[in-house]
Amino acid sequence: MSGGDNLDFEIRPHAAPVSDADRATLLANPGFGRIFTDHMVTIRYAEGKGWYEPRVEARAPIAMDPAAAVLHYAQEIFEGLKAYTLPDGGVAMFRPDANAARFGESAKRMAMPVLPPATFLESLKQIITVDRKWIPESDEGSLYLRPFAYASEVFLGVRPAMEYLYLVIASPAGAYFSGGVKPVTVWVTPDYTRAAPGGTGAAKCGGNYAAGLSAQAEAMEHGCDQVVYLDAVERKYIDELGGMNVFFVTDDGTLVTPPLGGTILPGITRDSVIKLAGRAGRRVEERPVSMDEWREGARSGRIREAFACGTAAVITPIGTVRSQDGEFTVADGGSGEVTMGLRKELTDIQRGRAEDPFGWVQRVL
Repeated sequence: MSGGDNLDFEIRPHAAPVSDADRATLLANPGFGRIFTDHMVTIRYAEGKGWYEPRVEARAPIAMDPAAAVLHYAQEIFEGLKAYTLPDGGVAMFRPDANAARFGESAKRMAMPVLPPATFLESLKQIITVDRKWIPESDEGSLYLRPFAYASEVFLGVRPAMEYLYLVIASPAGAYFSGGVKPVTVWVTPDYTRAAPGGTGAAKCGGNYAAGLSAQAEAMEHGCDQVVYLDAVERKYIDELGGMNVFFVTDDGTLVTPPLGGTILPGITRDSVIKLAGRAGRRVEERPVSMDEWREGARSGRIREAFACGTAAVITPIGTVRSQDGEFTVADGGSGEVTMGLRKELTDIQRGRAEDPFGWVQRVL
């Protein structure tokens, strides 16, 4: 279920792009996910034909039939990554090959055609090139890229669709945290689970996030920023947060994170943290961590820091943990030294301010 790698993109420039003055106003405070660039990428797929009609065109509403399969059976996947301005004025992406690979794995899990990695990467380069002026010039600015695909075939029936549409849209992003990085408060949900063994936990599909909205609303009702999920079998071990993976730092400097195992999204930031820590000689353990271990570890001082990580916020310290059993604070509730050190090391590599020993940064312009 894949097409050829050699697709030539047709460029259809926007007839009336946003003016330089209006774009400058928008980029002064872009926030996150609120404004979008002039263009988008589209590629179609049909069973027996493969991927075809790759285009860069004006971003516009998508015509969709009421019987489009995605609206009824939710065959949809997406990715999220960023493009950054380099110190010399160039532009680069961070580990887009890893996003391409995960996009392919998500497609397989959702019975969708796999977009060739080379085509995935080229689609990102195309939109970055045509909308280069939309990248904020601020120190924390970036261009957030959202590739996604969905079943576009018009039919009602429980089977994999035979037609799909792949798109890339781009959104200028400023600093994720206004006023700097601050520790977040998290809520451990007693009622909801994110994924079960054999489910879609390892796929980046919209349904996983839709199913988590009630849990996130529950967290907000308890004055928390994010929800923490426990495993679906024993309801005992920590899986991940609503939109991020989680790490713990012990008193001897060891990093501990829950193992993937098919129920946790294989985060690219998570993998980057593991590799950075290993290169620095820091011990990393991928093993189950129970809620009781976290609570007792925070009380005894065995667990000195905890942080969440993901593309949007990079690395975020966790200060307070709330649950139906009460709340506790990790250390002094502040931003730990190991957490913030890893965050700086990672962002410096992403933005070309430090050596890239892993070849993660891929220059586009």
